[in-house]
Amino acid sequence: MLKTISQYSTLETNVGFLRFKRNVIENRYWLLFFYIHIFSIILCLLAGLTQFSERLLNENRKLHRLIGKIYFYNILIINFPGCFILALFSNGGIIGIIGFLTQNFLWGYFTLFAVVYVRKGDLKNHKNFMIFSYGITTTAITFRIIKNIFYHDAIFSYQLFYALNVWISLILNMSIAYIIVKKKSQYLSLKSNCTDKNKESNCDT
Repeated sequence: MLKTISQYSTLETNVGFLRFKRNVIENRYWLLFFYIHIFSIILCLLAGLTQFSERLLNENRKLHRLIGKIYFYNILIINFPGCFILALFSNGGIIGIIGFLTQNFLWGYFTLFAVVYVRKGDLKNHKNFMIFSYGITTTAITFRIIKNIFYHDAIFSYQLFYALNVWISLILNMSIAYIIVKKKSQYLSLKSNCTDKNKESNCDT
């Protein structure tokens, strides 16, 4: 991702993804939203290296909250509205547009309610919604992995492949997030049972 993002640091419009956006490249507002998104998303991705660390949470709650606020405002104030505009002009036709709009809506929804739950003191749902939120964040990585492995312009239509890849990345990441949340819930349930002296036999399974 750093390599992908770094190619846009020159602000040239004939590199990477921008080569396929000649129809909107002259739109200064679209281009502004693109650069804001591409350079700010790195902060969201890096947040995952710290925010799921129990050690950091226990040893430095202030840092956890600070990074969490940066992640929250980055998505809700900067990327959510910006990606809405970008989605309307996305590749892949109507399938790609609907895919990106769905992804953006879920991104905002999971991120917003992760904060709502933590303010209510519901840490379980806060963590679960953050897992889903970060799952949306990392679709940017999943999308590029799939593209680099499977796309070949002699075999696939770029527009169709792009549109399908949006949905595949979203479904794959949400499925992984769901499995993580489910496994985590089962682990906590078993751990809770093990602390109950009347259910010690459960700890042997």
